[in-house]
Amino acid sequence: MNRPSGRGRRLRLFSLTSVLCAGALFLCAPALASTPLPGRDSAMGQTSTEPVTDTPMGSQIRKHEGGEEQAVPAIAPLATVAGMDVSSHQGNVDWKSWYNQGMRFAYVKATESTSYKNPYFAQQYNGSYNVGMIRGAYHFALPDRSSGAAQANYFVDNGGGWSKDGKTLPGALDMEYNPYGSTCYGKSKSQMTAWIKDFSDTYHSRTGRWPVIYTSTSWWNQCVDGDFSSTNPLWVARYASTVGQLPYNWGIWTIWQYTSSPIDKNTFNGAYDRLQALANG
Repeated sequence: MNRPSGRGRRLRLFSLTSVLCAGALFLCAPALASTPLPGRDSAMGQTSTEPVTDTPMGSQIRKHEGGEEQAVPAIAPLATVAGMDVSSHQGNVDWKSWYNQGMRFAYVKATESTSYKNPYFAQQYNGSYNVGMIRGAYHFALPDRSSGAAQANYFVDNGGGWSKDGKTLPGALDMEYNPYGSTCYGKSKSQMTAWIKDFSDTYHSRTGRWPVIYTSTSWWNQCVDGDFSSTNPLWVARYASTVGQLPYNWGIWTIWQYTSSPIDKNTFNGAYDRLQALANG
């Protein structure tokens, strides 16, 4: 019997593979499904199609703006309160250890867009509360995925609510560089302002509180032209020895995220009784 040549064997193998893939597509699909979907052209106002994973607060600000990581901010410690923020990247947190290191408040990531929930949320949110910290939840916004109202409702429905128990801070809206595409999510400044207002108004309607807005001055000034200074407390991110210039029209900052080493650390601008006042509304 004549054996097929090397080229003939390769052709027969190619034909057999084609038949198997055509008859049982799922056998070949994983290689296709694992290919990341590219973001779309922001100039056309289209949205990113990248799958939502888990973007920690400040990760995109550090990526785009950098800055020196500060162990201690250049402020008077007696007029401030030390705090921290966490996401699923920290897993189960040893809250007692952090409390013993002086942390008195914490923000915990609850949601991103309308498709991600932090699987460690209960341990982190309840654990910080149980050791005596004042805690709150935050939402990482993806304004090109759905409306501000839709994301505010998803946030409130999945841990981002508020209660007047003296230990719960108003929810925070994380507005920063797009981890999946263009900086401003394909939106004009007025469109972004409208999106944030939609989220803020919906959150206020659901909880009776205005959300804290987390952002950096650089991102905000590139992407937003509205004024939220009269309603929303400012949580500013800047990894330097001083806060520096604030986003448009905010005269004071409420929280400052000043480092991510070894964990995201924050300082509250006021004594402990003012932090309690923010929690109580």
